[in-house]
Amino acid sequence: MNIPETKTVSQKKPTKSKRLNIGSTRTCNCGPTHINCMTAKEWLKSQLGVWQFYYEKRDIRDKKLHPATFPISLARKVIELFSHKGELVLDPFVGSGTTLVAAKDSDRNAVGFDLQENYIDLCRNRLRQDSLLNNSKQVAIQDDAKMVSNYLDEETVSLIFTSPPYANLLNRKRKNKSRRDRKNEQLGKIEQYSQDPRDLGTMELENYTKAMGDIYEGLLPLLRPKAHCVINVPDMWWENQRITIHVSLIEELRKRGYELRNVIIWDRTNIVNRIGIFGWPSNYITMGVTFEYLLDFWRPPIKKK
Repeated sequence: MNIPETKTVSQKKPTKSKRLNIGSTRTCNCGPTHINCMTAKEWLKSQLGVWQFYYEKRDIRDKKLHPATFPISLARKVIELFSHKGELVLDPFVGSGTTLVAAKDSDRNAVGFDLQENYIDLCRNRLRQDSLLNNSKQVAIQDDAKMVSNYLDEETVSLIFTSPPYANLLNRKRKNKSRRDRKNEQLGKIEQYSQDPRDLGTMELENYTKAMGDIYEGLLPLLRPKAHCVINVPDMWWENQRITIHVSLIEELRKRGYELRNVIIWDRTNIVNRIGIFGWPSNYITMGVTFEYLLDFWRPPIKKK
């Protein structure tokens, strides 16, 4: 069966100086002060500070394709909470393309960037498989997140949403210390995104935080005043120390001009299987795989002189 032609676009190596021809204005009939198209009932559910999501058939679960994915339903909820139909969503670390798929579902324009050609190809394939027809456009671009400002005009982005590389969390061999199952397919494997020196997934926390700060400082002018920026990250345990990635990012982005609005917990207990007994009986450790953080920032409103 032939898939209908859509306005989904993929660009592997675009000209860096060329501005994208992509929409960024509302196509809905919401009031001018509304921040989204939600009903009051939908808004009420979104005010809960702990969220759960489920995977669906279109989600990527194979770590051989991408080592760290999140559900389409998560991206869609964030997109629908912090933008209107027709507005522009940006994912500077688009990975497997989940943000673009969710934006298409929600009739938002979206652009995603990634260093790796294989991930851009994965984005393209996922979007092509979706026959949904609407008036929005989704663009996948192979380029460094530092170069995003070459493609977009200032104050055109209504939401930045991403799940970035988690410092060097995945760039090390898996050590399965679970007493339940010491042998599984992840034991001893390295699931890093790449060994490209530009890849944030190769960096220790201090360098990672600085690099993230530099990138997000460059993205700030692209956001409209009071537009939101949501970052999905976990913390991690390493060598019996808790590495607080979310704290480092909060402190860094505040220095770069962002204002923290909310911290939402993504409760993953409904999708986690076979949790081992870690730390028992002498060292209490909360399982990082059971929850992650959604850090909600915005660009502060411009003060009137």
